[in-house]
Amino acid sequence: MTYDLEYNSERSTLHIPEYGRHIQKMVEYAVSIKDEEERNKVAKSIIAVMGNLNPHLRDVPDFQHKLWDQLFIISDFKLEVDSPYPKPSREMLEESPAPLDYPQNHPKYRFYGNNIKRMIDAALKFEEGALKEALIFNIANHMKKCYLNWNRDTVEDKVIFDHLFELSNGQINLNKKEEDLAEASDLIKGNNKKQYNKNKSKKNYRNNKGRKRY
Repeated sequence: MTYDLEYNSERSTLHIPEYGRHIQKMVEYAVSIKDEEERNKVAKSIIAVMGNLNPHLRDVPDFQHKLWDQLFIISDFKLEVDSPYPKPSREMLEESPAPLDYPQNHPKYRFYGNNIKRMIDAALKFEEGALKEALIFNIANHMKKCYLNWNRDTVEDKVIFDHLFELSNGQINLNKKEEDLAEASDLIKGNNKKQYNKNKSKKNYRNNKGRKRY
């Protein structure tokens, strides 16, 4: 008895593997149909099957448009049917996307993070007054907290004020103010509490590891 086996090396390329070999064969059959009316009918049936394979995407905008585009891609752009949407081209598919503009930030004090400069620039746009001053001191306290995340030793407020003066291009000078920043113990209190709870949960896990459960 002879079996007609089909090897992957002899099969056509799956242009969208997510749909599988059966959808690919259905599309290839549609391409081979000579009658235009019958070909359009089969294409719509294939679209219905493709939609049933992805029911969770039915509410996605332009879902039908995506299905028709994928149908033409699976056919290697050989299928000639009346599509309700513009037929995509091979050039459009192979076109390289435009490069993304990644923010090229190289901050001098990396332990503050990239967003601290944006926060300072936003604070400088505020009108002079209590609100702007409160925002600047909040930024300074945040900088002190970030500094303490990397250096557990105490840090003098003057160090933070000098860094803020430099990052603001000399527009913010808190050295002239008499107000002090928050204490280091208050700033890292939340982090210590989280670390304590984390260590406590690990300890309880080790203690309960060998305990029988009924």
